[in-house]
This record gives sequence, C-alpha cells and structure tokens, in this order.
Amino acid sequence: MRETEGQEKGATPTRRGLRQKPSHWVEKFAPLVPAGGLVLDLAAGSGRHSRLFLGRGHAVTAIDRDLSKLPPQNALERHEHDLEDGRPWPLGGRSYAAIVVTNYLYRPLFPDLLASLESGGLLIYETFAQGNERFGRPRNPDHLLGPGELLELVGDLTVLAYEHGEVTEPWPAVVQRIAARALKDGPKDRGDGG
Repeated sequence: MRETEGQEKGATPTRRGLRQKPSHWVEKFAPLVPAGGLVLDLAAGSGRHSRLFLGRGHAVTAIDRDLSKLPPQNALERHEHDLEDGRPWPLGGRSYAAIVVTNYLYRPLFPDLLASLESGGLLIYETFAQGNERFGRPRNPDHLLGPGELLELVGDLTVLAYEHGEVTEPWPAVVQRIAARALKDGPKDRGDGG
C-alpha cells in the first residue's frame, strides 16, 4: 500500500484526530498576545491554532500550501502558498503581534519570521528535534532541530520559556519549543531610516 503525503510526515489516524486540538504549549502562551493583536498561523494545516486565536478575538492570517480543511471565516485571512518553493516571502512588509508555528521547520524562513514580529510581538514555536527518529516521522535531519538550535534561531528575541526533550502527549516525540518576545522599540531596522 502506498503511503500518502500525510502518512509520510507522520500523520497517522490517531495523530490526525489529536491535531484538531490546539497544542498545550500554544494554549499556555496565547494569553500573552495583546488583545486584538493580529496573529500569523504559519503552516496552519487544518487551522487548530487559527481557530484558537479567532476564538480569543484576534484577527488571524493563516498560511499553508493547502488550506482546504480550514473554511473561510470572519477575521481570517487565508494564503495558500508553498513556503519552500523558492518564491519570496508572501507577507513582506506586514507585522504581527504573534506568530505561531507547530510541527513545521524550514530554517530559511526564520529571518522573515523574525522581521514580521511587531515590537513586543510574541513567537510561539514548537517542532520536532533530533532523537525523534526513534518514535517515527519526521526522521529527516532537515526537519529536526539540533540541540539548542531553536534558541540560536530566535536571535535577539527575549526568551520567555524554552523546552527541549522527550514528551509523551499528545504522542511520544522529541520536541523543542519556545516562547519569545521581540524587543519593544528595539534597534530593529525596518528600512524607514529611524
């Protein structure tokens, strides 16, 4: 039997059901996003985190190569875009109060992500790390963070919380996760001369 693309990435039927619930890590830090702040849900998939933030009263921009499982809603802007096809960052010039990324890693996006955080904006990121190979997919090193790598990738953001290790919920995996805030009125150059 041929594996589907979802199966190749580790989306077993049990995991697909669990993915409908927001990540506990994202839920934990969601209250730190300023009321009404615009949220970017990167690699949004079926939109579990888009729905979480819409329910909290935020406008949300969801981006993924396939958003067919995320129906249009008020306060939801949808962008179907393959983030790894070499085209420029599709949201250039926009800024967000929060950027949420789970179960996705494409290192070349980090400069664009960090530049898209508004002053004081929050990055909530959770994905797989080296060692996850023994639990299943992903196994490809390109999709697994090295020790401490997420701390390095967030650059000058202020780290509020960071974890790296083995988890059992919602399924056994090795993950890294971080919540980090962009500097308020920091030296971030937005190209406006000031």
